[in-house]
Amino acid sequence: MLAKNRLPGSGHTTPSPPGSPRRSPRYRRSKTSGRFPSAVGVQPNRTTLAHRLSWLIVSVLLRRQGIFLFAPLIYISCMLLYMGTVSFDVGPIIRHRSPPGSVYKSPQLYAKLRPEMDADNSTADAISTIWKHSYKGGEWKPYVNKSTGALPDSNGYIYVEANGGLNQQRTSICNAVAVAGYLNATLVIPNFHYHSIWRDPSKFGDIYDEEFFVSTLANDVRVVDTIPEYIMERFDHNMTNVYNFRVKAWSPIQYYRDSILPKLLEEKVIRISPFANRLSFDAPKAVQRLRCLANYEALRFAEPILTLGETLVKRMKEQSANHGAKYVSVHLRFEEDMVAFSCCVFDGGNQEKQDMIAARERGWKGKFTKPGRVIRPGAIRQNGKCPLTPLEVGLMLRGMGFNKSTYIFLASGQIYNANRTMAPLLEMFPNLQTKEMLASEEELAPYKNFSSRMAAIDYTVCLHSEVFVTTQGGNFPHFLMGHRRYLFGGHSKTIRPDKRKLAIIFDNPNIGWRSFKRQMLNMRSHSDSKGFELKRPNDSIYTFPCPDCMSRRNKTTTPDTRPPSAS
Repeated sequence: MLAKNRLPGSGHTTPSPPGSPRRSPRYRRSKTSGRFPSAVGVQPNRTTLAHRLSWLIVSVLLRRQGIFLFAPLIYISCMLLYMGTVSFDVGPIIRHRSPPGSVYKSPQLYAKLRPEMDADNSTADAISTIWKHSYKGGEWKPYVNKSTGALPDSNGYIYVEANGGLNQQRTSICNAVAVAGYLNATLVIPNFHYHSIWRDPSKFGDIYDEEFFVSTLANDVRVVDTIPEYIMERFDHNMTNVYNFRVKAWSPIQYYRDSILPKLLEEKVIRISPFANRLSFDAPKAVQRLRCLANYEALRFAEPILTLGETLVKRMKEQSANHGAKYVSVHLRFEEDMVAFSCCVFDGGNQEKQDMIAARERGWKGKFTKPGRVIRPGAIRQNGKCPLTPLEVGLMLRGMGFNKSTYIFLASGQIYNANRTMAPLLEMFPNLQTKEMLASEEELAPYKNFSSRMAAIDYTVCLHSEVFVTTQGGNFPHFLMGHRRYLFGGHSKTIRPDKRKLAIIFDNPNIGWRSFKRQMLNMRSHSDSKGFELKRPNDSIYTFPCPDCMSRRNKTTTPDTRPPSAS
């Protein structure tokens, strides 16, 4: 209870406090001081040094009221010192959490999920039930209308140089056929440009069946081995003396008609170098027909490559007999040059860092060290641009329902640090095979030093798999998806993971196996629904052959849609 005011009444009903004493009795040091024991509750004879210091500070603050201006600052400083986040020796320590999906944490996730993953026997192997989506408008069948009859006199010879790897060269070949046919020119068998990355000196006939190529196109485009002597005499038998067109990338077919045809008629021979991606995807129907004819009918691998490829397909089907002779093929891009080019950071530490610096300098001198160039590995990973590691591919496929007994064919070059990086994938899929494992050393010996020929063998085995999995984009999977659509009724039968989502999922330390599996199954279902896709104006005909290269058959009637004729 409050003590009553003992001062004389002055007309106020509210009790007024007593005046402040000159010296607070709570600070008196006399042993006989005990006048206010109940109010203060302090026994002077037991006062410690800490109590004395506290009362001294309070006393100073009470007597020097101006110091209250600094009270907030003093309070905050004391709290920071108490919490240990600030010291007088070092600056503040600020800890930032990396944005979701920006750091490679897949090994930690694998360690967490592995016990539940190995114990999961809830579903049958996905390979027998994966493709459920069908095209509502009917079934698609390969259909490329070939010309009949003799060709008109040629306007001249076109010589192109195809650069890049196997499938970039394939793009150049098909585009060259289309341009030559459109200009009524004779196509010289394309020359393959040697590249420092692929380091393959193979010629056209080493990879493709040249005789079959020429005969298939005979009624649509003339194709010859060499330019006649009487024409090359004018250029001292030196192709570098022939006029060369530097065509811009993705040029429309009208450019060739307006700019190249007049020179061709004048010189009777022209050269186009380089020629990769020099023709727009959006072209007239007659041009698209020639592209279809070249890619899906005329280009066939050379007999030795085709024979070995088909032999490996047969061996994969024999091994997977218990699964209906069905296997999964995976295009894994985790070679050293791909890891280096991506500028992504994985779990290899300083050794990985030094290896990647050296690889970038070997393959792309100065490209990644230009002044002002900033590389942000975290942002690259968030944007889904990092190649999937073998471990991530295994996790994804197990989440999609493929069990340990699934047979997998791995199409790849030499995997970076394979002894370490491949181990988790082999743990999850012990029935994994590569061309080096399926074929004997004697069978592979003629191709081992030729990257494009080795890629052609991989292409053949992947083409005939029940499921194809792409992990990094590029020409190889794009051509395969189109070729598989051409063979499998318009459905690519391809798993295309959303790598932006994968980056976030792999970076989630709290995700459980059930939640992880649910998200992987959703991703698998999305790939199934996107198996049937029609070409849009700026899409590649080599990835989307419908409707230019295929005809649609209604479920109850005869064919109702045909690709356009050559006219």
